[in-house]
Amino acid sequence: MKQLISVLIPIIIVIALVLNQMLPADAAKGKKKGVSQEKLDEYTQSVDNLTKKIYRHELYTPEDADSLIALKLQLDEQMDILPEANFAPIYFKIGNIFRLRGEEKDAIICYQTILENFSQTAYGPKSRDILTEMGVEINSFDAALNNSNENSDKKEETKENI
Repeated sequence: MKQLISVLIPIIIVIALVLNQMLPADAAKGKKKGVSQEKLDEYTQSVDNLTKKIYRHELYTPEDADSLIALKLQLDEQMDILPEANFAPIYFKIGNIFRLRGEEKDAIICYQTILENFSQTAYGPKSRDILTEMGVEINSFDAALNNSNENSDKKEETKENI
């Protein structure tokens, strides 16, 4: 019995090592990728069509509202997988549609998403300007972050003093 165990343990270790080496490659294959260019073009086309309706003062149907919400949800889902700078113009256009329709809360969310994730793109300063015009305090997020950091520093100092 001891001989069997002494033979099985090295075999199990070797199998575990081999599987460990194979897993990262398999995980990379299954890893979700960003949005395809085709899907990105579809998003852009949809939001452009909705924007044209707004500017032409055409009837904005409930289906259009549903389409806009569905598009926003799809983008949000993709942001959870892999944020891409290509999303910035789409978020910006969606924010503009919401703003022009008087849905300020939703517009603010779109512009803040740009500031938080794509501030280095051309849409970052534009979003900041629009939020400022809307009366949104931009530094509130930064201030909350700084206060959080200061509080954690104070906690560490307290621990060191104890």
